[in-house]
Amino acid sequence: MKKILGIELGSTRIKSVLTDENANVLAQGAFEWENQLTDGLWTYPLELAVEGMRESYARLKENYKEPIRTLDAIGISGMMHGYIPLDRNGLQLAPFRTWRNTNTKEAADELSTLFGFNIPMRWSVSQYYQSVLDKLSHIEKIDYLTTLSGYIHYLLTGERVLGIDDASGMFPVKDGDFDACMMEKFNILLKEKGIDISFKDILPRVALAGESAGRLTDIGASLLDKSGELEAGILLCPPEGDMGTGMICTNCTSPGKSNISAGTSANLTVILDKPLENYYKEIDVIATPDGHPSALIHTNNCTTELDEWIGLIGEALELFGAKVNKGELYKRLFEHSLLAGRGSGIISYNFLAGEPLASTQNGAPMVVRDPKGYMDLSSFMQSQIYSAIATIGLGMDILGREGVKIDSVLGHGGYYKTEFVGQRATSAMLEAPVTVMQNAAEGGAWGMAILALYATENNIPLGEFLDKIFANTKKSVVMASEEEIEKCREFMSGYRRLLCAQKTASESM
Repeated sequence: MKKILGIELGSTRIKSVLTDENANVLAQGAFEWENQLTDGLWTYPLELAVEGMRESYARLKENYKEPIRTLDAIGISGMMHGYIPLDRNGLQLAPFRTWRNTNTKEAADELSTLFGFNIPMRWSVSQYYQSVLDKLSHIEKIDYLTTLSGYIHYLLTGERVLGIDDASGMFPVKDGDFDACMMEKFNILLKEKGIDISFKDILPRVALAGESAGRLTDIGASLLDKSGELEAGILLCPPEGDMGTGMICTNCTSPGKSNISAGTSANLTVILDKPLENYYKEIDVIATPDGHPSALIHTNNCTTELDEWIGLIGEALELFGAKVNKGELYKRLFEHSLLAGRGSGIISYNFLAGEPLASTQNGAPMVVRDPKGYMDLSSFMQSQIYSAIATIGLGMDILGREGVKIDSVLGHGGYYKTEFVGQRATSAMLEAPVTVMQNAAEGGAWGMAILALYATENNIPLGEFLDKIFANTKKSVVMASEEEIEKCREFMSGYRRLLCAQKTASESM
């Protein structure tokens, strides 16, 4: 039996999953962590990333209950995008900047105009060029620039490599590598700013799914397994971003397919059969792990504000002596939202952080209520549930202008943990059937394990391999009723109309 390890450093937890050769989960472990707003930037300590990886793997071993001395393959995934600059000795030069930061508008706008291609504020090249514009001293010392998954992979293998999906959130890609024409333009721009380097030289090597991306070193083995049992020499596949693992988890890597990942952030990925005719600052163009172009609607916010409100309701219950299980609280409140009717007039904005799709740079969560409407718990919960994915609706307004239609979508992430509710809301928002697989809640670590498994038997195209893996997976398909679609349209009408109030609140922050 094969043993495959997938590790994902997500927004709220670091998770390790052990699978067999059929992608069946054998054991798992997790470590919770949270981002910090430090000096105006969202970040995580990299020391905690390493500690969390070690602890999640240790908990996996406890659950497996057998010694693990070797593995057939390992895969590392992390939050896509990000900015981790290292010097020639591998030492961190500046705090890790996550995808959540929106401090790079000047850089992103200038680069988008230069390339004729959307360069989002959260991309690594935006953070790098903004640092150049801000004349930060660490720029001249950078020997290697990478993402979170690339950094952990580097610690384990010594290899400077990145899967093409994660790489496409650093700098635009084309034909399996960083876009050469855009790279030349950027190098000329850097030289004008006094930075005489080839930018590609400080970036990771781009790799496709199925390729070898190095072997676990002795140092890497001791870093991962604090017990010292794990042996060096294990194959690692190319490290990937959470967008890529989301595609894998939902068997969505072929043109015409789409998937939505909804958790701390929400992301809708549509695999394209042809390039978009125009570029839009709100739409990312990234790549699948095997290199197909994809349109990505990325939001900075999804369930965090919803979690806060559910926590508040739980706290209120505790005042009356009620001890409610957290999972049961979520389930009951989600299901209660299904009782909501039309006309409540409750509009919620979940912008804990700035939201580029709504043109806001600062977080300012809001609930706005029509004084002619009414307030009840089911309507309030429905508003929060719609709000979690409403920004995706703004993105679909744009793709609709390109003639992109969604015939069906596969959903995964914590938003879909309560059966039926998240599916129905998503179906109403996108006006398309939404499929959730039985293993949708397994998440990115499991998807990364599948990519690592593929690296051990990549004799067929990735799409065919995934079809085999998912052949017998149970799934549910939900299509919202016309009544539900009309409720969602009513919410979105108010949501769009009151965005001006949200923008004012954001500017005031």
